Amino acid sequence: MLNSESIILETAKSTLSIEKETLASLLDSIGEDFVRCVQHIAAAQGRLVVTGIGKSAIVGQKMVATFNSTGTPALFMHAADAIHGDLGMIQAEDVILCISKSGETAEIKVLLPLLANLGNAIIAMVSNRDSFLAQTAQFLLYIPVSREADPNNLAPTASTTAQMALGDALATALLALKGFSPSDFAQYHPGGSLGKQLYLRVRDLSRQNERPAVSLGTSLPDAILEISSKRLGATAVLDASGTPVGIVTDGDLRRMLAQNRDFQNLRVEDVMGRSPRTIDEDAMAIQALQLMRSNSITQLIVLEGISYAGMIHLHDLIREGLV
Repeated sequence: MLNSESIILETAKSTLSIEKETLASLLDSIGEDFVRCVQHIAAAQGRLVVTGIGKSAIVGQKMVATFNSTGTPALFMHAADAIHGDLGMIQAEDVILCISKSGETAEIKVLLPLLANLGNAIIAMVSNRDSFLAQTAQFLLYIPVSREADPNNLAPTASTTAQMALGDALATALLALKGFSPSDFAQYHPGGSLGKQLYLRVRDLSRQNERPAVSLGTSLPDAILEISSKRLGATAVLDASGTPVGIVTDGDLRRMLAQNRDFQNLRVEDVMGRSPRTIDEDAMAIQALQLMRSNSITQLIVLEGISYAGMIHLHDLIREGLV
């Protein structure tokens, strides 16, 4: 009886080893042709239309998502649907990226003359230099694949891994060539925690909160009422000019009670922290999270210049998915 555990591990390691070798070969193959493709796509006035069939079509859909999110307008056109009406989505200035391992599939061979008649530039991403696709296209992105990673050398595995990787290389090269910045990235990723890290500022959260504040000399019972009513677990302590000079937190109150002190006769300055952590309201929200983590605290006083502008709480950042 075969050892199933051994088969599983050997097959998995063999798969990863073959795909690793394929990517190494791909790395060695990138050169002048790749540069010409990137330059042509970057200079085009239209979009990048990605097409393919089978597993290559699925890879193409992922590529389109990556291109669009990194500043290269792109759309996907399934090769089979293209010959049944979807060719109408192609505009005169568009560049066509056609993905196919063999470059000889029936749908691709039907589609290519139609694309040629439209006059659009065609980029072939293919593993057969002598294929119909490679010979028809104006640009060639060659993917060397000695074998697929499955034991039967049949299932698209190493080839699709290499296609995906080369698509990422195209997207990132275009990103670098265009000078695509983190702020540009944020514009295309407004949702989710990634986008929020790039655009969400402290004021976007702090202005939704109450502004707990008491003055120097305020009795501790009154400060406790302020903390409870504003529900942020703390209150800022302000001097006569409105500048924060301290903070009283729930933790300060617990430590004071643990000492069995008679808080009825205490003032805020008797228990407050005198060097409160602050952050400017224009700072990125992710910076507030980093400051809280590094100081093991859950609130920050928010400033507008040197004036008290409010407070941001760890729960605000959790609610926005930054934690």
